Amino acid sequence: MAENTEQNEAKHESSPSPGMTDQEKEIAASAYEAFSAGQYDESLKHLDALQEVNKEDYKITMNRAVVEFYKSDQTTTGMLKQTLMAMKNQVHTSAEDVDGLDDVENNLLYYNQAIIHYHLRQYSEAISIGEKLYQFLEPFEKFAQAVCFLLVDLYLLTFQPEKSLHLLAVLEKLSVQGSNKNGKGENNSSNKEGANQKAEFAAVIEAAKSKIHQYKVRAYIQMKSSKACKREIKSVMNTAGNSAPSLFLKSNFEYLRGNYRKAVKLLNSSNIAEHAGPIKTGECVRCMFWNNLGCIHFAMGKHNLGIFYFKKALQENDHTCAQLGDGNSGQSKKFTGIPMCALLANKRYELLYNCGIQLLHIGRPLAAFECLMEAVQVYHSNPRLWLRLAECCISANKGGSEQENKGLPCKKGIVQSIVGQGYHRKIILASQSTQNTVYSEGQSAAIPVASMEFAAICLRNALLLLPEHQQQDIKTENSSKSSSQSGSTESGSENSDACRSETPLRSTHYFHK
Repeated sequence: MAENTEQNEAKHESSPSPGMTDQEKEIAASAYEAFSAGQYDESLKHLDALQEVNKEDYKITMNRAVVEFYKSDQTTTGMLKQTLMAMKNQVHTSAEDVDGLDDVENNLLYYNQAIIHYHLRQYSEAISIGEKLYQFLEPFEKFAQAVCFLLVDLYLLTFQPEKSLHLLAVLEKLSVQGSNKNGKGENNSSNKEGANQKAEFAAVIEAAKSKIHQYKVRAYIQMKSSKACKREIKSVMNTAGNSAPSLFLKSNFEYLRGNYRKAVKLLNSSNIAEHAGPIKTGECVRCMFWNNLGCIHFAMGKHNLGIFYFKKALQENDHTCAQLGDGNSGQSKKFTGIPMCALLANKRYELLYNCGIQLLHIGRPLAAFECLMEAVQVYHSNPRLWLRLAECCISANKGGSEQENKGLPCKKGIVQSIVGQGYHRKIILASQSTQNTVYSEGQSAAIPVASMEFAAICLRNALLLLPEHQQQDIKTENSSKSSSQSGSTESGSENSDACRSETPLRSTHYFHK
């Protein structure tokens, strides 16, 4: 699902601070009107005039930072981040200090910080701020709606669909309540302003109905809830029509149901040329298109076609990154000069993960190892990635044409000699110290090489990264089976292959667009 940059963006303070004079309120209103109209120079002039009148109000400095950020076409993300951090220290509060957030006037400062964390893919920090903001917001506020949508996006990006559905249900409930209370025709002056506010909130939610349905589809897809997903898909198609996001979502739904040909047909029917570019939306639709085709053909067992489409997606991703001014395809962590809304467009590591899994299935473990090792830079806490790396090492040491081309010995010094013939034939294995010397060839086993020692390290990493309850289940299962197991090396090899073939390809969140 596309991150809506019109929703998840840095905010300019529009409400006047309490205690302001009528003159200051008028200047502040003029500054906000100029900002909303895109007249950033004019807005800065009004803010300068306001700063002269009130030099101690940090919110004027924050508004200046936001205006200058938009004036630079959102390319000075690092500078804005530093400015907001300085302001947070100025008000002597922090995101961890709940009492500091109790001041409603400070909420916008923290929201802007959460937005920057979101675009820099620092999702845990953004969620921490967003959840604390949510506790102190009035329900019928447009700002509350913005915080809720940000949290929904973050929950889906971190695979917490239940939490996102809860927030979406709250938004819909508040929309209904706002419409009903406004329809009662409350005329007394004390309730008139509140009724108007609720009506405005309900109108905003009504305009975002299509977006809410798309979020629900993404959540139900993550939960593998077919019936609920099918119902929401119909709502998406009714509200959004045959747009690229709706067709991508429906294609993802058919992909999960196993209707691969229909999924391909839906993808091909989407008019991706009409979709706005990554600078405006923060996403490369053509890259998603090729990636999704690769996922579908992998599921169909057409692995060579799958790797072809993944390579096309990588090429499209590199082209997009070059257009955004990131010459290293996002490998460096620099983000200066790139619009903030486009920082999420680079999907290199997700694509490398998919390429690695595909290469492993077509019998090219060493090429898969190189792709997956690069993906470790981002997904180092993913136990499945470490399992796949171990499979690459084991498969590479079984022998084969790819291994021979790389000059890797098949036995790796395990067998020292063979004595006798026929039934009296015996194999003498080398000692552990000798094996380590031959394996590593003078290097540490922790160096990323497709060796059996590194495979053992990868498997230990995968085991340690599993949740504690799963680790306990594995220990219990192993202890119960240890007395009855007499399996050979061949049976262990078959189990490894079965595990690999049963595990589906990680389709990345492109397919959830």
